[in-house]
Amino acid sequence: MYSTALLDLPPLQAAAGEVHLPGSKSISNRVLLLAALSHGTTTVHDLLASDDTRVMLDALRQIGCTVDEAGSTVRITGLGGRLPQSPSKLFLGNAGTAMRPLTAALALLGGEFELSGVPRMHERPIGDLIDALRQLGCQIDYLGNQGYPPLKIAHGQGVPTLALAEPIRVRGDVSSQFLTALLMALPLAAGTQAIVIEVVGELISKPYIAITLQLLARFGIAVEHQNWQRFTIPAGSRYQSPGSIHVEADASSASYFIALGAIATGRDGQKSIKIQGVGLDSIQGDIRFVEAARAMGAVVTGGANWLQIKRGAWPLKAIELDCNHIPDAAMTLAVMALYAEGTTTLTNIASWRVKETDRIAAMATELRKLGATVEEGADYIRVTPPAQAADWKAASIHTYDDHRVAMCFSLAAFNPARLPVRIEDPKCVAKTFPDYFETLFSVAQVNTAMIPVICIDGPTASGKGTVAAAVAQRLGYRFLDSGAMYRITALAALRKGLAIDAEHEARISTMAQTLPVCFEGGRVLLGSDDVTDAIRTEEAGMNASRVSALPAVRTALVDLQHSFQRLPGLVADGRDMGTVIFPAAPLKVYLTASAACRAERRYKQLISKGFSASIEDLRADLEARDARDSSRSVAPLKPAQDALVLDNSDLTIDEAVEQVLAWWQERQPFAAAAQG
Repeated sequence: MYSTALLDLPPLQAAAGEVHLPGSKSISNRVLLLAALSHGTTTVHDLLASDDTRVMLDALRQIGCTVDEAGSTVRITGLGGRLPQSPSKLFLGNAGTAMRPLTAALALLGGEFELSGVPRMHERPIGDLIDALRQLGCQIDYLGNQGYPPLKIAHGQGVPTLALAEPIRVRGDVSSQFLTALLMALPLAAGTQAIVIEVVGELISKPYIAITLQLLARFGIAVEHQNWQRFTIPAGSRYQSPGSIHVEADASSASYFIALGAIATGRDGQKSIKIQGVGLDSIQGDIRFVEAARAMGAVVTGGANWLQIKRGAWPLKAIELDCNHIPDAAMTLAVMALYAEGTTTLTNIASWRVKETDRIAAMATELRKLGATVEEGADYIRVTPPAQAADWKAASIHTYDDHRVAMCFSLAAFNPARLPVRIEDPKCVAKTFPDYFETLFSVAQVNTAMIPVICIDGPTASGKGTVAAAVAQRLGYRFLDSGAMYRITALAALRKGLAIDAEHEARISTMAQTLPVCFEGGRVLLGSDDVTDAIRTEEAGMNASRVSALPAVRTALVDLQHSFQRLPGLVADGRDMGTVIFPAAPLKVYLTASAACRAERRYKQLISKGFSASIEDLRADLEARDARDSSRSVAPLKPAQDALVLDNSDLTIDEAVEQVLAWWQERQPFAAAAQG
C-alpha cells in the first residue's frame, strides 16, 4: 500500500490481465456486526482488510466479543445475549458502515458508550437515526454538534422500556445506512411482538438494503417488506450464527476495472480485463454498474464469480442515468464520461453530498482540472469531456481523504493526450482497497520510456544510497541500489557453488539475468531471503569486484537493472546510473561531498558499530577510490552532462532529500498547471 503524500501516474496506454478484488466493505462490516450479535461462533472467509473493517473489529473486541484473525479469515464468538462490556469509548474512523449500525445495536444492548471518529465523520449526519432511536426511548446525547457524531449512549442502568407498539419511522432519503442500522439492531428487541419500521420519503440506495436483508436471513432473521417502505421484523427473532460465511469481492471496487476494460483494452478485441471474486449474480447492488458500462459501450460477460470486460464502442457513448441504485459506483461513470462522445448526466445522487466528502463538489472540481466542462446541482452532475486530445490538462487530483475519488481518477492516466496524473494522498484507498494501485499496475501497460527515473550518482560515502532510498519512499517509487547488485550476484554465485572466474562467467551471467532481487524497507531480499547483512561484509565487497570484472556478467546486470524501471517510477543510485544505465532519465543528480566530510561520516558509522578506525586513513582510502573510479575505462565515475550537482557536505540527509524532491517537482507539469 502506498503511504506517500502523492503518487504520480505516468501516461498509461492500455490494460489487460486478471485481477482478484478484495472483499466487499458493505458485506464485511455487516457480517462482522451480525456475527457479534449472534449466538455461537462465526467463521468469516475472505474478509476485506481495510481501515473500515479494522475499526469494526477493534470495536467488537472492546465490547466483549472474541475475535481471532488468521489472514482474511476471522472467527468471531458473538455476545449471544450477553451484555456488552461498558463503559467504553469507541473510535470508528470515517467508517459509516461501523458508526451507524453500532450506534443502533449498542443502544439496544445496554451500557454506556462514546462513539467518535475522524473530523469528517463528525460532519456526516446521523440525526435521523438518533431521532428514530429516541422514538423508542433510547437515551443518546450529542457530544458536539446536534445531528452529528460524536455520541454518548447512556444506558448504564440497562435499556429502558422501549416503545414498540407503533411503527418506528425513519427517513430514507439521506442515507440507507440509517435503515440498515435499525434492521440490524431491532431483532435484539423483538421478543413477544413484531417490530415495524416505516420509511419516510423515498428510500435511496435500495440495493444496499437488499444486501442487509439477505445477510439478516443468513443469521436467522427473516424480515418482510412492503414495497421498500414498511419492514416487519417477526416476533421471537433471535440471531444465530450460520457457522461460516464467505464475503463476496467488492462490486464497487470492480467498477474501476470494468471501466478500465471499457477504455483501455484497445480496438482489436483481443485484450480484456478479467475480474475474479464477483460475478453477474452478486447480491450487491453495485453489480448493476455493469448495465451502465454496457450502455456506454463496454462489452461485459461473466459467470457466478467472474467478469470479463473489453472495449466495444469507441469513443464511449454519453448517457443520462438515474443513479439511485448505484450511488458509489456512479462516481466511476463520471470519470468514464471523460472518454465519451457528448455530455453524460448522472442524477439522483444527493447522497454523494453526505459521504466521505461532498462528492458532487469534489468530482466537479477535479474533472474541471482535467479539462472537462462540468455542471453540478443539488442531486446531479453533468460532464462534457475535453473536445479533443489537445484540450486535456495535466492535473494534480486532490482526493479529500476519499478512497473513491482516488481510485476513480487513476483512470484519467489513460487519457489520449498522454499526460501524467498526480493522485494526492493515495493511501486513502486503504479504506476499502489497500492494494488498489498495485492491482492497477499489474494490468496496466505503458511504454517503458514513459516510466520516470531519478538517478542519484556519486562517489563512495556521499550518502547517495540513503538519499535515494528516502526519495523513493517519499514518491512511492521503486528503489534500485545498483552497488548491491554485484554483491548479490557474487553471493548467489557462491551459494550455487560457482567460482567467480572467467571459467564460470557464462553460467553466472545466465543466473544474473533473472536474480529475484528486491529492495524493501531498508532491507535487501534475494527471493524470500534477507541478505542485507550478508552482502555488506568486506569479503562480499571483494567478491563484487571480481564479478564486475566479468564482461558478460556486467552486461547481464545492466539488463537486470533496466528491469527495475516499472510502474509507477524508479529511483536508482550508483556510480553510472545517469551516464550508462538510464541516460534518458528526466532527473539526474550527482551527489558529492568533500573527502574530509565523507571520511568523518564513515568514521562515525564504523565507531557506532564498534569498529576502530582512523579518519586520516579513511580519507586517504576514499581519495584513492575516487581516483580509481574516475579513471576506470568502463563507466568511469563522473556526473552526467545534464546532471545537477548537489554538494551535501553541509546538508543533513533530510535537506538533501528535500532538494532532490524540489528539483523533481519543478520538472512536473502539475506545477505549471497549479500556477496557471
